[in-house]
Amino acid sequence: METELMTVPVEEIDLGDLSLWVDGPPHAIFDRLRTEAPIHWSEMASWDGEPGFWSITCAEDVHAVSRDWEAFSSERGGILAADHSVPIEFQNAMFIGMDPPRHDRIKALFQRGFTPKRIAAHEDEIRAITLRVLDQLEGRTEFDLVADVAQPVVGRVIGSFLGAPEEDDAMWADFANRGLALGDDELQPEGEGTVLELIEKGVMRVIEMAAERRETPTDDLTSLLVHAEVDGERLEDYEIASGFALLVAAGNDSTKATYSSGMLALLREPEQMQRLVENPEMIPNAVEEFLRLFPAFAHFRRTATRDVEMHGKTIREGDKVILWYPASNRDETVYACPHQMDIERTTDHQAFGAGGRHFCLGTALARLELGILFTETLKRYPSLRLAEEPDAVRSLFANQPRSVRVTVG
Repeated sequence: METELMTVPVEEIDLGDLSLWVDGPPHAIFDRLRTEAPIHWSEMASWDGEPGFWSITCAEDVHAVSRDWEAFSSERGGILAADHSVPIEFQNAMFIGMDPPRHDRIKALFQRGFTPKRIAAHEDEIRAITLRVLDQLEGRTEFDLVADVAQPVVGRVIGSFLGAPEEDDAMWADFANRGLALGDDELQPEGEGTVLELIEKGVMRVIEMAAERRETPTDDLTSLLVHAEVDGERLEDYEIASGFALLVAAGNDSTKATYSSGMLALLREPEQMQRLVENPEMIPNAVEEFLRLFPAFAHFRRTATRDVEMHGKTIREGDKVILWYPASNRDETVYACPHQMDIERTTDHQAFGAGGRHFCLGTALARLELGILFTETLKRYPSLRLAEEPDAVRSLFANQPRSVRVTVG
């Protein structure tokens, strides 16, 4: 399908068509759009009742739109490509779906839980969690890097950081997997109602935890949020719940996605995997390359608050604008051989956002966690082989393989 579209007029391409996303992001189409139509309109014709959107695919333009919150609002129209995927009201209750000054006030409180000192103090626990999960695979000759390694590690890491009990990990993993898989019928089999039920269940659980922390404070992020103040004001329960949901969803899905995609890439290029096995000091730099090539989330959306001219096109007030990170991270004007994995590459990327107020809060935690995951996996299993070619999650948002089954060499 993607190959056929390389010959049709560029204005007929509709990036909302999920058939383009069967194998993950349509990189060949993104390459064409950056050259022929860096500002491109898609009708989103296959989504009933959804508005069309403008696609932003060049790194410089993604950076510019990300920083201009006054012209391109996160709050006015939601942050996801489809309006019905997660209720706009819930998107706007998360600080990632807010504009200043409200965004700045809420995010400032959450930032207190992500200080360098607090994250560094979590390193030993992240390593212990990772080793415990890998220990459970002892004796197995085949397993899934997604379900058997990534998911239990990332779920427990973000859970421990937030102070959620381990018995809640499966619930929060389900919340992330189904809530973020925009368009994937296998992960969202019951449609919109299921997402709403997940949100309601999650909100009620966080409110319970917040009440417990008010009575008995602890040394976790939930307790910090319950008792933190900015200008004499504390967070309301719904603000704590929505922020918690954002962190638990991102903490589950983002690290899992980049780890799984990065390991898959190494399995397909075993000589590069062997270099990391022999030179583990290269892993932090390799992590940055995996983040560039495989950003966990394919997009975030903005809404134009006024008419804006870009590349000869007029984005009208109220129009939806999509920032495509798999496209901007492979912009050939920024990266040499952009589709090639180079674990020694040192160029910056936009996997955590492209600057501005919405730059990812958990960047340092994600880098630490990914570094430990790759290091301990390759140390324990230096000769893994791909057992079968995996399918990608078919989604406009979640950018990751559905599974990565491996055999022990």
